[in-house]
Amino acid sequence: MKLRFRLLAVITALILIQSSPHTLPAAELRIPAFTAYMLPDPESTRISESHGVTKWTDTTQSVNWYGKFSETGELTAKVQLRLPEGSTSMLRLTVDSKSQETTVTGAGSENVVTADFGTFTIAAVGHRRFQLESLNENGSPSGDIDALVLDGPATEGVHFNLKERRYAASVHLMYPVADGTEVEAFYCEVTAVEDPTTTFYMACGWHRGYFGMQVNSPTERRIIFSVWDSGDEGIDRKKVADENRVRLLGKGEGVYSGDFGNEGTGGHSHLKYLWNTGETQRFIATAIPTDRTHTDYSGYWFHPEQKKWMLISSWHAPKEGGRLKGLHSFSENFGGHNGHLLRKALYGNQWIRTPDGQWTELTTARFSHDPTGREDRFDRFTGVENGKFFLSHGGFLDGYTEYGTPFERTATKQPPQDLELPTVQKNAPRDRK
Repeated sequence: MKLRFRLLAVITALILIQSSPHTLPAAELRIPAFTAYMLPDPESTRISESHGVTKWTDTTQSVNWYGKFSETGELTAKVQLRLPEGSTSMLRLTVDSKSQETTVTGAGSENVVTADFGTFTIAAVGHRRFQLESLNENGSPSGDIDALVLDGPATEGVHFNLKERRYAASVHLMYPVADGTEVEAFYCEVTAVEDPTTTFYMACGWHRGYFGMQVNSPTERRIIFSVWDSGDEGIDRKKVADENRVRLLGKGEGVYSGDFGNEGTGGHSHLKYLWNTGETQRFIATAIPTDRTHTDYSGYWFHPEQKKWMLISSWHAPKEGGRLKGLHSFSENFGGHNGHLLRKALYGNQWIRTPDGQWTELTTARFSHDPTGREDRFDRFTGVENGKFFLSHGGFLDGYTEYGTPFERTATKQPPQDLELPTVQKNAPRDRK
């Protein structure tokens, strides 16, 4: 699974001053079909930048656009589509609680026709959904959708994400640590609250890697630990010189290990495990320098059923020799087809341990987001809930958290007590794809 989060994205996000909403002037607005989402099954039909919504034949599925309105008032709504010449399609458009229907006749696959749904009223500012439904016989073509077209006073200052990238913004918690602190271990707990597929909740992030839990499909979930190579190769690990490669030292039972690329390169590992929504997962990442130029990074996860810590993997990283830096957590949507869905998790009980065995609790965090959260999607939040930080993104919820906002949670004053971490059995073989 390619994870689109990059350490560079975090660093880039840190230098952004604040979010600045990108709005559109009052005029006829064309919102491309490739920015829409299918409901209730996001994968029920094909959506592409070149062809919009195509092969829409299932009448139980609807096409949905989301816009953020800053003005109330009236607007007109039309949908541009393509149909075989002489064929008809019956469609319904719903905005808030008002629905209007129309029938359109096709003019050939190369010619766009317009379904005019008339006038709607935007009664309140904030996000509004435009839901297009098919009233045709199930299995028959409803038309290839090109765009939603809006006009009228309510479109003044409206914001739609007009890019093909339909992902929710990635959101981060950055944990400040006193200058000069040597962090040998970073402990964090994560509890998923809302977890659609293609969600990665990362608990322990640092300047060379990430450690967390992922939803790959309705039947597959993973615990992931990965470490970046040295050097500046961003795509192909085959191009990374041996002296810049991280090397696998050991891994736990049932853990897959291999290479990754396209987000920097490095060593990847994961355990397939159906962790439960609402159940707290515990993670700890450690850094042990072996000399002035190398550090061994290891990730341990507490197995809820076995009631003990297990090694996910350990990697020997070149051009290091130091400890953990740049501590953070994040939440990522890595599949754009369901970027409209809400993702939310609680992050709590963060602690760091120094080489002399002293524990320090991290009770403050600063919010950040990727460039998507700056100008495309504003439904990104953080705060404190039930004594823990939370991160949420997606859902097209109203409001947002300002970039750089600091938060503080109540201290638990209870450092990890049961850290019986397994010994790394070194020189583990690498799995082959």
